[in-house]
Order: sequence, then C-alpha cells, then structure tokens
Amino acid sequence: MSTILLDHDLEDIKQKVLHGERLTIEDGLKLYDTADFLTVAQLANQVNEKKNGKNVYFIENMYINPTNVCEASCSFCGFKRKPGEDGAYTMDEEALLKYVEDRWNDNIQEFHIVGGHNTDVPFDYYLNTVRTLKKHYPQCTVKAYTGAEIEFFARHAGLSMREVMQELIKAGLDTLPGGGAEILTERYREKMSPDKASTYEWLEAHEIAHDLGLKTHATMLYGSIESKEERLIHMDRLRQLQDKTNGFMVFIPLAMQPRSVNAGLKRRTSAYDDLRTIAISRLMLDNFDHIKAYWINIGPQLTQMALTFGSSDIHGTLIEERISHSAGALTSQSLTRQELVHLIKGANKKPVERDTFYNIIKEY
Repeated sequence: MSTILLDHDLEDIKQKVLHGERLTIEDGLKLYDTADFLTVAQLANQVNEKKNGKNVYFIENMYINPTNVCEASCSFCGFKRKPGEDGAYTMDEEALLKYVEDRWNDNIQEFHIVGGHNTDVPFDYYLNTVRTLKKHYPQCTVKAYTGAEIEFFARHAGLSMREVMQELIKAGLDTLPGGGAEILTERYREKMSPDKASTYEWLEAHEIAHDLGLKTHATMLYGSIESKEERLIHMDRLRQLQDKTNGFMVFIPLAMQPRSVNAGLKRRTSAYDDLRTIAISRLMLDNFDHIKAYWINIGPQLTQMALTFGSSDIHGTLIEERISHSAGALTSQSLTRQELVHLIKGANKKPVERDTFYNIIKEY
C-alpha cells in the first residue's frame, strides 16, 4: 500500500515503518508535531493490518470495583473515598456475589476488577474476592488488580511483590489489568499520584507477573500535565520490558477524564489528540500485537474512527463501568454485543469476539 506524504520530513519514518525498523522517541515527537495527520493514520493502519488484517476484537466482560476506599490521593481520581466518607463502600462476599448475579449473562468471559487501596481490610480480603469469583464462576477469567495495587498489597501485608503475585495466582488470578501506570516518569508521578507505585515498581509488578507465567495489559493515562516526550518515554519503557518478557498482550491509551461530567471541551482531550495518540502508539509499540481504542473514554464514534488509526481492539461490553464515569466520562456505562459488532462493521472491519487472551470465540 502506498502512502502519499504531505510532510516530506516524515520520509525517513515512512521508510523505517515499511522496513519494520524501530522508531525512536525523536521520531515519535515528529509524528506528534506534524500537520500531516492522515499520513500518521495511514502508516499506523498499515502496521495494524499487517499484524491483524481486518480483525477487530472485543470481549463480553463485567467491571467490578469491590471497594472505593483508598489511601492514595491521585489528583485525577473522582472514584475514591476516605474511610467513613459519604459514598464510601467495601463489598463483602455476599454483596460481591449479589452484584455479579444482578448483572450476569452467560456470554460473559471476564471479570475486570480494580478498586481502592483500602487499608481497613487485610490482604486476604483481596485474595478472597478472587477465590469467591473463581469458585462461583470458574468459566470466567479473573483480570484483577493493577500493578499499583500489587505494590500496595505488598507494602500493606509486609510481603514482597512476588509473594503477593504467587498468593493471588493460587487464589485464581489469571491476568493483571493495565491500570495504575498513568505516565511512567517520576516527574509526573510525584505531581499526580505521589502515594502510588513508582515507575520502577509498576514495571516490576508486571515483570514478576510475566515471569510467573501471566500475560498482562498496559495502559497510559494521557491528557494532563505530561509532555509529549513523556508519553513517548512511557511507550519506550513498556516496549523495553516487552522485549525482555513478551508478556504484554495489548496497550490501552486512556484519555484523561475531567473531575466533573459538566466540564467543558477545554478540560477534555481533543479528538485529534486521541486519534493521533492511538496511531503513534501503534507505530512506536512494534512488539505489541494490539492497541486498544477505549470507547468508554473517547466515545463509540471516535472509537470507530480509531479502527483506521491503528487500533485492533475496542474493549468490551463492561456491563457497568464506574471509575471513568466517576471522573466525568460522558459515554454510556455499557454497550451490547450487537452495538459493538455494528460499530466495527461500520468501519469496514471484521468483528471478532475474543476471550481475555485473544482466543477467538466467534467471528461476525
């Protein structure tokens, strides 16, 4: 497929992409700065189609947030509550099972579990959440606890992160979600999430998971104080770990949501930034199979556009997403399988229902 360049400064990047050579952070900055937006899209689409053809993946999954009580003070979070604060909750086993039962359908493949760093409950509470779900829904993958939560559990329980991971795997953990990464530079983390895992600790948690045989996910929360260079440093640190372990399945760029649903456009990422970041992610992360367009944050129609900007995954049905919506997301809290299939077909792509590990369940 030929690519017509309007910005001839991109010629060297085009040649690298065509020959499968790795892009540098400087190349990434050029891609962020160029006015030739559609060439960036074309290059990303070519790379994606070489890896995935016309396939676009989705999953039937359910979000569960067992507790919103949290010791951390992340400046971007509208979800967490302090102990005893109005709206604070911690599900016991009965409440957890009732929550799932009320939302269950037999097509659900995965429980996606993240929550607060709650010091009022022991580590066994988090283990029991996994055990309980595995006992009652053994057919479902348990995707639970971010790298930042793993570091919190270790600190809270007086264990190493490896010991934490081993106990979680014994309880039935199948994979880690990608959250808690935010931006993997210390300048960012000191300002935005000073109480959470450091860059090194987040990466270490996933490296340990990979070493113990788990495949995991990786995210990037963009659109606040980070520079474009920091976004690219983040991507580079992920691909360096991927070179070492080959343990990541997918990269998910997450657009920062404002604290209020009533926030104006100036407080939100632009459609151009969302699509450009997805495309650049596809071009920079040459050793990742999939880039996910997260419809919860950027909306279904922009997600549809992202399928020609390098994305091969649009996430899932969710049932009820809380964290982004508590921070001002404007989208619905779930989509049906039929809506996801319609969205993918509308982009002239092939809908593929998958399990957590990208095994095909059904092609549409």
